[in-house]
Amino acid sequence: MSDADVINIINAFYVLSAALFILGIQGLRKPSTARRGNLTAAAGMLIAVVATFFDREIEAIGYVWIVIGILAGAALGTWFAQTVPMTGMPQMVAVFNALGGAASALVAGAELIRLNDEGFDIDVQTAITIALSCVIGAVTLTGSFVAAGKLQGTINQNPILIPARNAISAIVAAITVGLLVYLVVDPSQEWTFLAMLVAALLAGILVSIPIGGADMPVLVTLLNSYSGLAAAAAGFVLGNNLLIVTGALVGASGLILTNIMTRAMNRSAANVIFAGFGESGASVKSAEGLTYRSMNAEDAGTLLAYARSCVFVTGYGLAVAQAQHEIRSLADLMQERGCDVKYGIHPVAGRMPGHMNVLLAEADVPYDQLYDLEAINRELDQTEVVVVVGANDVVNPAAKTDPSSPIYGMPILEVDRAQSVIVMKRSMASGFSGIDNELFYMPQTSMLFGNAKVSLKDLVTEVEEISKSE
Repeated sequence: MSDADVINIINAFYVLSAALFILGIQGLRKPSTARRGNLTAAAGMLIAVVATFFDREIEAIGYVWIVIGILAGAALGTWFAQTVPMTGMPQMVAVFNALGGAASALVAGAELIRLNDEGFDIDVQTAITIALSCVIGAVTLTGSFVAAGKLQGTINQNPILIPARNAISAIVAAITVGLLVYLVVDPSQEWTFLAMLVAALLAGILVSIPIGGADMPVLVTLLNSYSGLAAAAAGFVLGNNLLIVTGALVGASGLILTNIMTRAMNRSAANVIFAGFGESGASVKSAEGLTYRSMNAEDAGTLLAYARSCVFVTGYGLAVAQAQHEIRSLADLMQERGCDVKYGIHPVAGRMPGHMNVLLAEADVPYDQLYDLEAINRELDQTEVVVVVGANDVVNPAAKTDPSSPIYGMPILEVDRAQSVIVMKRSMASGFSGIDNELFYMPQTSMLFGNAKVSLKDLVTEVEEISKSE
């Protein structure tokens, strides 16, 4: 079989893989098909890896290191899947973005060295793709690790605003672009690649550290897009059609998701990246002089036991407390008593897109009970009680009523329209935006303080006792 025949066969399998990737992404649109979509995309990747093994350029190099890499990656991926808790999913996604960017930058560097060592005359197109793969991959690498650190809490989650940060960022960006142009003009100067790599790594840090914890969903999706663009550039470097297609898919889907996230926050991507939202010292509305009403588990349990309709609104506090199974148990008890139970999911609740969906799916919450923002808002006027578990900014009425608020205009879950609201929190502390929540002081709202997992268990006990006594 000729080399051309082998390449055609490989490309045919690549087309099949790309089709499976597209079907996989389509399956991720809904919780009910997400698992199937994930498996479909995984099957596409398996086909791509197996097809690549038949590339005769790889035969000339040998398979030993490739097999070692596959086994090491499979072992690490298995360990991650079995040990990382649901609260760690956003961090893990950020780390995966970082590793994708690193792989693209390394591929670009290795190809530059190979071409120079073998005496090839590197054309402008190849030089540009090498440089872009390096820059985008390096920015993704350090930016994603900073994001992971902020999500994990090892780096301050508030915006870190260094003096003259805009001027420094502009200088670093200018240096990076200058080195990129120089590398394109003279690809034989490999020191340029290393200098550009260092500048891009620094740029990734400068882009990420001013972004606060409330904006992490946007940052993660944006960096996910970057990792795809870096992979596409690496595909052009290697002349690999599958890398080009899949990189473009990831890049485009990441940009679309970023747009969805920013619209859900009523902000632009530029505002998220450059505004330093939530910075220390920002002028916010104080709750001084306002009073709130608290309740105990017994009173809350009684209210829920006799409720005819209930909406649960979950946030990052639910993930931190690992209370998804308890909320499902409480919902089941209420349904047995004839209550119509729904879950309201805000697009930016949690620390990554779909975080709440994944968390509730782990507790086997039925997909048809999950409602997005627009759908659940239409239900809230007729809802008897809303239970807010660990959410803050996404239910803050200031987004609708206070033009001076930094979250003004952000679409929220309008839980204040319900007859009664129970807010489960550890304290009256503000959310990541750093502002007070008007909802907490409204007459229909009662605060149930404590760890969400413990409080939900207490509510389950109270509802069970009422059911037994009847």
